[in-house]
Amino acid sequence: MLDKDCIFCKIIRGEIPSSKVYEDEKMLVFKDIEPKAKVHLLAIPKNHFKLLAEMDEGGAEDLKYILKKIPRIAKENGLENGYRLVINQGDDAGQTVFHLHIHILGGETLGW
Repeated sequence: MLDKDCIFCKIIRGEIPSSKVYEDEKMLVFKDIEPKAKVHLLAIPKNHFKLLAEMDEGGAEDLKYILKKIPRIAKENGLENGYRLVINQGDDAGQTVFHLHIHILGGETLGW
């Protein structure tokens, strides 16, 4: 179920434009509008949940599905030399959109 006020849900519904790089019935991947690396993609489930702690069995299956798709999507976006996955959880971690999402970062050597 999508949330009417969530910005990522609005992107999924097509109410807000995005630079999509992949979409299917379970997930959407698009370019981050404030990239932190040469390549910065966001992979989101089409079902809305905010945090891993809120994930039910369906959400867990969606997350598993997304994680299995990411290597191919990363390769198709020039990340053959490696990439970093980040899932921020809550305010202290820097989560700004409360719809679970996975940052896919790469295209350059990443430091800490």
